[in-house]
Amino acid sequence: MGDLSHFPRRQIVGARLAGASLTITANLLGESRAAVSRVMKTYTYHGQTSVTKRKSGRKSKLSERVRRTLKRTVSKNHRTTAEKVTAELNIYLEDPVSTKIVRRELHRSNIHIIAETAKRLPTESNVKRRRIWCDAHKTRTSDDWKYVIWSVESPLNFFPTSGPVCV
Repeated sequence: MGDLSHFPRRQIVGARLAGASLTITANLLGESRAAVSRVMKTYTYHGQTSVTKRKSGRKSKLSERVRRTLKRTVSKNHRTTAEKVTAELNIYLEDPVSTKIVRRELHRSNIHIIAETAKRLPTESNVKRRRIWCDAHKTRTSDDWKYVIWSVESPLNFFPTSGPVCV
């Protein structure tokens, strides 16, 4: 029913009020029987040929312009936090928004947080050097490796934030 304009809807109502059957009205106007039935049902219940449905839910605090500003702010600095983005965005807004609203809008814009990779991928020169080392040591047995000292590298953190960095 949403694809029918006002004129065909009025024609359907007129034909049905004139006494034409559902099938005859549908064939006469080139519409489906279901479309004719929906138009008549709307007319019967509401007394008009179309019902303007009310929008449900709360009106968004963010306008289209603010959404563009938000995306631009995030694209400038990928390592920023949602709290910092919210604080920067609230400078420009008359009615401040919460961090939850900013996160929700970024999610709708298909901008998600991901953990930053721990280290970069090896370069071509490093790959070649590793392959040469492996070829040189591939004939060693497990007895040969017993005499190698293995150590575990552990990071030394001066600041308590040692969790993953999200970008």
